[in-house]
Amino acid sequence: MRYCINCCIHLLPNDLHRQCFRCRGPNHNNQKCPVCKGESKIPLYTDSKQMKLLAVLEVRTDHSESWNGFFCLRKGKLCSLIFGLIIMTLVMASYILTGAKHGLLLIPSPFHYGAFTSNPSLMDNESLSDMKDHYQPSKMNISYVKDYPSIKLIIDAITSKIEFITRHRPNLEELRKQEPHMFSVIPNKFLPNSKNPCWYEEYRGNTTTDPYATNSYALYSKRFRTIFDYLRKVFWNHLYHYKDKHYRLRCLPHFYIIGQPKCGTTDLYDRLRLHPDVRFSAIKEPHWWTRKRFGIIRLRDGFHDRYPVEDYLDLFDLAAHQIQGVLQSEAAKERGKMNNIIIGEASASTMWDNNAWIFFYDNSTEGEPPFLIQDFIHAFQPNAKLIIMLRDPVERLYSDYLYFASANKSVEDFHEKVAESLQLFENCMLDYSLRACVYNNTLNNAMPVRLQVGLYVVYLLDWLTVFDKDQILVLRLEDHASNVKYTMHMVFQFLDLGPLSEKQEALITKSPASNTRRPEDRSLGPMLPTTKAILRDFYKPFNTKLAQVLFDDAFLWKRT
Repeated sequence: MRYCINCCIHLLPNDLHRQCFRCRGPNHNNQKCPVCKGESKIPLYTDSKQMKLLAVLEVRTDHSESWNGFFCLRKGKLCSLIFGLIIMTLVMASYILTGAKHGLLLIPSPFHYGAFTSNPSLMDNESLSDMKDHYQPSKMNISYVKDYPSIKLIIDAITSKIEFITRHRPNLEELRKQEPHMFSVIPNKFLPNSKNPCWYEEYRGNTTTDPYATNSYALYSKRFRTIFDYLRKVFWNHLYHYKDKHYRLRCLPHFYIIGQPKCGTTDLYDRLRLHPDVRFSAIKEPHWWTRKRFGIIRLRDGFHDRYPVEDYLDLFDLAAHQIQGVLQSEAAKERGKMNNIIIGEASASTMWDNNAWIFFYDNSTEGEPPFLIQDFIHAFQPNAKLIIMLRDPVERLYSDYLYFASANKSVEDFHEKVAESLQLFENCMLDYSLRACVYNNTLNNAMPVRLQVGLYVVYLLDWLTVFDKDQILVLRLEDHASNVKYTMHMVFQFLDLGPLSEKQEALITKSPASNTRRPEDRSLGPMLPTTKAILRDFYKPFNTKLAQVLFDDAFLWKRT
């Protein structure tokens, strides 16, 4: 419907002005017009009929000149335009201020993608097949090359602050004060006729008592209830009766695979458990020493009730039953046969995760934890053996990102998370020691990617303050990938395991690799060359120190 207001305002060019009611051309005069005479309020007409509106539309008329060449804008559209401009200004200001605050203005938007070649056959760096370079080099993303000089300054600042200082080792009495219950449960001596650390503990329950009724692993995880249902059925068959009392065999692991995550620990675990003399905990990664004993079930859920040491020991009952069968056999009783079955535990957090200390242990020295996981393990098991599987920390971090990132994964996103994490780490190093930053719970939770997990030498040196070097076997995933048979023989020798038949050895060494990259992550391809260069610079001083400690330049990872 077309209309005008007494010719005082022209319509849009495509309107037919002359067809409008009472409009007689450009010579219209308000004083002479019978409708407009003496009126400043002009009624609105359309199709020869005056409209009945809910409100009267008022328009100021201009008596001196016409408005030729301008459009008529409604107030609603004008307000929307102004509001949109205000919102756009606020968004731009927020982006600029946020970028300036974090020093990331040089980092381009994640929507600027560079071309890179993906290879669907590229496996997760956790797997063996990934160690071979199947992919073709990606093209350089020019926008991200600009980041390198600014980030290099951050890395140089971090490097200038690095000091490898030997930590103070707490004495046994200090440890007892911190964990009195643990020391009351685990004895300081084990059975002499068992290679694995085991002891008999009096069981005071009766036949109607459920020995696993309060076990936190069974209560909080549906996956493990089947295991505990089986343990309940066979529990009474494995009690040892002596002088009207019942005793159960308790065991700790003989060896621990302590790290690192995304370095091949799952593959090593899967192969080792095929050995006839090796048993593992009912759960591959109990995470008891690092998390569950502090009440951490999932890191994102905060703290729950602490898991007592008895719940941890329950996880070795299946293996303990088999060890007890050996100890109570006729041959063992007659000839004093030694039990050669050993138990392992493979929580990949054991080497590095001490994040909970700040909530439970006092007497911190300048932000450094007064007690570490290894202090307590050594207090109970001074002869324990430790296996560590490492890999190029640059590739480990990318694999870690692909595994744990939930959405919007891309090489550009990884690059930006690396840049942000480096800046956070630098901020910590300005005020605290290297060890304080590595074990800093707040920092570790704030960093978008887990840079600290790749600082292998920091953790290794702390483990070497309590364990002898010959108690720790350090392997490289790259070597394991190229020659599985050789690395497995090293492990068998380290654990003093007996010889295998050809069939048994073939089963262990020729099994397919475990824990390969997920199909949805394969198309992402390798990280950006700039990101790799940044991470190589960051990890270089730590790798150099690691190679010195282990007397092996392979841990420089120059060829990867």
